[in-house]
Amino acid sequence: MSHVLKDVIKNFSIDCVVFGFEKSRLEVLLTKRAVHPSKGMWALPGGFIKKQELVDHATDRILHTITGVKNIYLEEVAIFDEIDRFPSWRVFTIGYFALISPEHYAVSAGMDSMAVRWFDLNKLPSLPFDHRFIIQTALDKLRTRVRYKPIGFELLPKKFTLPQLQRLYEVILHKHLDKRNFRKKLMTMGLVKKLNEKDPHNKRRAAYFYQFDRKQYTLLKKTGFMFEL
Repeated sequence: MSHVLKDVIKNFSIDCVVFGFEKSRLEVLLTKRAVHPSKGMWALPGGFIKKQELVDHATDRILHTITGVKNIYLEEVAIFDEIDRFPSWRVFTIGYFALISPEHYAVSAGMDSMAVRWFDLNKLPSLPFDHRFIIQTALDKLRTRVRYKPIGFELLPKKFTLPQLQRLYEVILHKHLDKRNFRKKLMTMGLVKKLNEKDPHNKRRAAYFYQFDRKQYTLLKKTGFMFEL
């Protein structure tokens, strides 16, 4: 959080859980704090809301300022209001989760940050404040949302294989999915397009690449279509 408090509401902040998916694992983007309290610790990207700023605009600004990323999928998680969650004074924070494909974004340290880095969700370092609880709450919401809204595609490259897609859902939901049933549901919805291109990294049993059809999803939503995987 910024040490310059003149133009901000110092009792209201935003913390962002940025999820990424790479090498078949779910990751979280953390920033090394350059200011007190907890200077030098890895933490969620966060900051105070400015006095003349809407919450959504503040979220975009904070993420871009601290990590260099912008124009990504964001969703509000909850308001975290434990009385002693911030050591210096009472601070309420609005938690968000963001979804990005790490290969599409070059993260870089910015204001109030000494470094930014992706961490395996299962191997997080010691975190300050209530950030571990915020991450768990965001993960719980992601697990619910990913089954009823096609936001999982935000975590994949533009071209992906069906095994990649299934692995993504298995990692998020933390359970094994039957290959046949998963693909049957997916193909019935008609939301992925098969490409005339195969994954060059697996020459023995190369899988075809697919793309998420956003236009088709937009059209289907107008008819009352409900996504469910």
